[in-house]
Amino acid sequence: MTKPPHAARRADDTLRKARAHASDAKVHEARHLTRPSGAPLWVKVTAWVASAALIAVLGFAGYWYFRLQGNLNTAPLTASGRDKGTLNDATDRLQILIMGTDTRDGKNKAYGTSDQSSGYGNSDVLMLLDISADNQRVSMVSFPRDLVVSIPQCTDPKTKQVKAPRPDSQINGAMSEAGPGCTVDTINKLTGLEIDHFMMADFNAVKELSNEVGGVEVCVNAPIDDPDSRLKLPAGKSLVQGDQALAFLRNRHGVGDGSDISRIKSQQQFLASLARKVRSDGTLTNLPKLLGIADTVTKNLTVDEGLANPQTLITIAQRLQKVDLAKVAFVTVPWEPSVVNPTAWVQPKEPDAGQLFKAMREGVDLTNPNAAKPKPKPSATPSSTPSSTPSATTNPAPGVDQSTAPVTVANATGVEGRSQELNTFLLAKGFLVQAAVPAETTAKTVVYYSSAYRGAAVKVATALGIPQAQLKPSADILGVQVAVGTDFASGTAYQTVQLPKDIVGQTAADQTCQTAFSG
Repeated sequence: MTKPPHAARRADDTLRKARAHASDAKVHEARHLTRPSGAPLWVKVTAWVASAALIAVLGFAGYWYFRLQGNLNTAPLTASGRDKGTLNDATDRLQILIMGTDTRDGKNKAYGTSDQSSGYGNSDVLMLLDISADNQRVSMVSFPRDLVVSIPQCTDPKTKQVKAPRPDSQINGAMSEAGPGCTVDTINKLTGLEIDHFMMADFNAVKELSNEVGGVEVCVNAPIDDPDSRLKLPAGKSLVQGDQALAFLRNRHGVGDGSDISRIKSQQQFLASLARKVRSDGTLTNLPKLLGIADTVTKNLTVDEGLANPQTLITIAQRLQKVDLAKVAFVTVPWEPSVVNPTAWVQPKEPDAGQLFKAMREGVDLTNPNAAKPKPKPSATPSSTPSSTPSATTNPAPGVDQSTAPVTVANATGVEGRSQELNTFLLAKGFLVQAAVPAETTAKTVVYYSSAYRGAAVKVATALGIPQAQLKPSADILGVQVAVGTDFASGTAYQTVQLPKDIVGQTAADQTCQTAFSG
């Protein structure tokens, strides 16, 4: 008789033992039917290795998350208490205000004394990073630090002290009033935008970032030896990092005409070169490199609460790696000497600045402003839902004669005589135009109306070509008021975007050379 295989014999033995103990209440028969030995050794080893690997990965991710989280300092997005609302940082259009503070407190005392700047400091650098929702283009818009603007009322988040509005003030002073949130509020007021996030860096951030990437290539057309910033460069290309990188960005008297406007060109050249380097090195797709940079930068960074998430910062960095460098546009807000202090300050040049702000609000490709925007696809079947846009004959107050609505023009363009120009036009159109009213300069044109005169407001907007989306009810006026912003600083027809020539100073794909100060 053939002997059964070993496994079969072992099973028979197990069954006999189970039957022998079946009458024992303490030992159930099924207990003897289980496998008497554990899993094979290779299964155990594999399970141990997989478990250890999983624990290591989770530990690594957790370590970096908490490390980066611990590096970050946070501050409120605004100083007005406004809530930005929900935002998808991975897929939405994203606007991040990048600020450099000149405070000499703490680690920055090597660059001067607290008498020069302390506390929040002033904003040495102001750039608005704007990433399109489809990641096809990026704009970096620089605001001169000496730009004269209206700083709105701001509340200091630390002291809770309310700071009164400051008309005709340098934009870089908004931060010293009530922190980075006050600067966000100021630029929102100036441009008509609603900025999503901010990043505020100090002097050390630039030094350590430039070291982390192994230096950034810059170019000057003649030697520079500036004792104020300690920048010393030969003519041509140089690799700068650490203190020399910071000196290149801070240098004012050694480049161009010695003004802050010339320094902005250095900042744009540096960032364009940095973008080319991290793209060519594959840094934005190399997680270890990216984490190293994130660790370095976050140690010297203050962000709003919405950005205080390491995964969000990495997501934004990964979005940037998808953008064509030729579609990364560097722009400076158009300016002219200020009437308040023409030798030291500048002011937005109109209508150019208003045109730029309008293009920014509409998400225009600054490298190709005339590119056609994609049109919405027509519906397959006509909608039965009535349009929410009022027609020119809309009258929400039956019995009210819309032709009797008093119409005023508030000149918020900063251009002298603008109210009279539009008053004359509206009078010729048959509207009951009243005396013009004064207004602080604002970016966006809005038609306000009292509840009884919406129909009249629609007619006024139509006559001027103002989109009906820019109509707003107001309990503070009687009739209709056209608040004319810098986006409508000339003409009698509200125009689509018209940008000044050569608004883009350079793209990230352009290798430029800074002009040394010639005296």
